[in-house]
Amino acid sequence: MSRFWALLIVVALNDVLASPLQVALQAPAITEPKQLQGRFLHITDIHPDFYYLAQTSEKTACHRKKKKKSKNRAGYYGTPFSECDSPLALTNYTLDYLDKRWASEIDFVIWTGDNARHDNDPKIPRTPDEIYALNRAVAAKMRQIFLSRGIPVVPSLGNNDIWPHNILTPGPNSITNEFAKIWDIFIPFPYLQVFQRGAYHSVEVIPDEVAAISLNTLYFYDSNKAVGGCGFHDRNDPGNLEFDWLEVQLKMYRHRNMQVWITGHVPPSPGNYFPDCYVRYVELSLRFQDTILGHLFGHMNMDHFSFLESIDLEFVDNQDDGPEQQRKTPLYDTLMEEFAALPKKSEEIDYSDYAVVNTAPPVVPNPYLPSFRIFVYNVTGRLGYKANKRKHGHKRGGLADKTARCRLKENRDTWKCFLNGTWNSDPGSPSRSNKQWTPLGYAQYYLPDLEKADKKREPEYKLEYVTFAPSQLHPAGTDDEGSAFRYPIPLKRLPKSLQNSSVTESKFAPYSMADLTIPSWVELAQRLGNEKQEALRAEFRKYMYMGGEEG
Repeated sequence: MSRFWALLIVVALNDVLASPLQVALQAPAITEPKQLQGRFLHITDIHPDFYYLAQTSEKTACHRKKKKKSKNRAGYYGTPFSECDSPLALTNYTLDYLDKRWASEIDFVIWTGDNARHDNDPKIPRTPDEIYALNRAVAAKMRQIFLSRGIPVVPSLGNNDIWPHNILTPGPNSITNEFAKIWDIFIPFPYLQVFQRGAYHSVEVIPDEVAAISLNTLYFYDSNKAVGGCGFHDRNDPGNLEFDWLEVQLKMYRHRNMQVWITGHVPPSPGNYFPDCYVRYVELSLRFQDTILGHLFGHMNMDHFSFLESIDLEFVDNQDDGPEQQRKTPLYDTLMEEFAALPKKSEEIDYSDYAVVNTAPPVVPNPYLPSFRIFVYNVTGRLGYKANKRKHGHKRGGLADKTARCRLKENRDTWKCFLNGTWNSDPGSPSRSNKQWTPLGYAQYYLPDLEKADKKREPEYKLEYVTFAPSQLHPAGTDDEGSAFRYPIPLKRLPKSLQNSSVTESKFAPYSMADLTIPSWVELAQRLGNEKQEALRAEFRKYMYMGGEEG
């Protein structure tokens, strides 16, 4: 315990450094806008554990030694492909690395929850005090590294940030009130009362241009048995109240011609959310497709992307296995089935029917390897856009008569029968075509040799892959064009092979995506859905599990 409190004391001392307040709901006018880097950090699932001890047994969650000698011993900086959480050495190393290498290169931080250890050691059960203390420590470090530079940080509540895990009653409650204190510097003052009610808020990460909405996904998560699951007639269900608030936010940002990132901990899928909550999420995502840049989540510990589809709002004649069988299907297999079900030709696709969810891998090496993502977005672009006025997979099959289905007793009181708002989708919006604020790609970094690190040898974050083609990482054409080129990833943060502008193919660039618009993600999914693309599928699976197996 003393090591932990020593960490808190150090963090608390650092925390007294002056730092600016988080960007407010509407930032005051400034004479010289901050120069944008065109990048942001997505970091998730840190899971620090102050009981972690090097050279202990994995079978004790890396907390104690076993009497018998064990081959699987905890490493100093963490134990990859295990069920052990992050030692403080790894937590501090990762955040210090971001401080030294990336803090000056990014514009904002998306931080999607789980800043306490798992409840995986019955001999040392978690307590609320421990969970809050760990969250305070990480929050103070985030403030020191990023807010002190004027970089907005947008936190989200994870299912392991509460006690007991997964269970959160309707707010205001002791948990929402405590996190309102822990994150007071991150939450814009106009959202403080809303946060105390439901632990969700919004931040204008680029004032008057781009916002990040942080959702409390625990009110949608079907493992939270303290809520009603967004039932149609239960309008005071906390999930319904949150979606009502989200709809107001999206309407407001759309009216102001702003773009929005939706962020949270548990990603939306039929396998994660209560059915009615999932339907409401999909409907809002598609109705405001011209306003939402993308959806960023964590929790799953597996690097992957998935789609929200209009078919989720329909009744489908379906012969799939029951929900229990569906849940046992490995996620990789489910995704390949989903991608294979997409129309084969681009002209057959109505992109208004899709939204893309990006689920990032965690810092904790449980059950894979520590990682983080740097997203790149279009800062210069062309003219800013103005809007015109139970398995994780989807149920597929022939569409049923919705009117007839909604007359049935089991369906008549579900959200599917009442969501009829006009959809705002536009091929010219930043989520559909490359213009200002469009996400262009990301670089993912990881610790591949974690087990070799010790007190004398620090680990080293290395590039795992980029979504870009190698040619996109360098200027093209004349020197005049090159002089104004904005490098997506600073050359010094790339391996030597990618620093060479003549390289056209690379093991670090498996996807060669033009950008991260909806059509680009659909095109990648179509390639992955083709069984003949064995090499590409193998690469995707390797990144999904970082060389391991589904945990």
